[in-house]
Amino acid sequence: MKLPFDISFEGKVVAITGAAGVICSELAKAFSAAKAKVAILDLDLEKAEKVADEIKKSSGIAGAFQINCLKKEEIVASHKAVNDAFGKVDILINGAGGNNPRASTDDEFFDPAKEGIKTFFDLDPSGIEFVFNLNFLATLLVTQEFAKDMVGREGCSILNISSMNAFTPLTKIPAYSGAKASVSNFTKWLAVYFSKIGIRVNAIAPGFFSTAQNKTLLWNKDGTPTARTHKILSNTPMGRFGEVNELVGASLFLSSQEAASFITGVVLPIDGGFSSYSGV
Repeated sequence: MKLPFDISFEGKVVAITGAAGVICSELAKAFSAAKAKVAILDLDLEKAEKVADEIKKSSGIAGAFQINCLKKEEIVASHKAVNDAFGKVDILINGAGGNNPRASTDDEFFDPAKEGIKTFFDLDPSGIEFVFNLNFLATLLVTQEFAKDMVGREGCSILNISSMNAFTPLTKIPAYSGAKASVSNFTKWLAVYFSKIGIRVNAIAPGFFSTAQNKTLLWNKDGTPTARTHKILSNTPMGRFGEVNELVGASLFLSSQEAASFITGVVLPIDGGFSSYSGV
């Protein structure tokens, strides 16, 4: 992998949750290319091992570890496994997250005349709880455990994955928007809480990226763009979806003690201008 600028994390241990996914697997490869030891943490161990194998084939140092970010005992076990393999964690990236259809409405606006669609009044409480927990609670629980490694050590940092819909909630997905807003708020809270012991806490807020997770929302079966895609691109000043590698530079920068030692509590949008555009 070609990095956007010269940077080294040699001697650093980077733990990444959700690291078998599209975004965080790219970040894992980037930190490896910058000479870090990378712990690939994911619920799907088989996919995590594939990412780790790719890194190893490129002469990087990586290991795959299974984790359920909502179960404390599994988080503790995964943390111990990472410590046994690589030593104490210097950088934690909380990338586990996602949405669920049970927490989404069918339409953007409520119309009582429409029948047979899922409205706000039909949302499944268990679906909302799942989405909120997967994004916010998982970030909190994993940080509670892995940040123990950082206490009393210099150059440690945490990077959370928020979303541009934390700034402006998207239609149809109230639970996901609310959960990501919580991640942004928690990032700022934690930055203050850890400020006296030198642990920096920041977040990136990706805009729209075409991934496997949102494929059906963005593209029809014949490969043509959906109505939602037209809306997204017309409200993104740069007029396109982001490429996953465009998240790498900001993530490396914010995680670097040398480059960003006085930056903490920042939530950086990487969204082609979406969060800045009013639509008029």
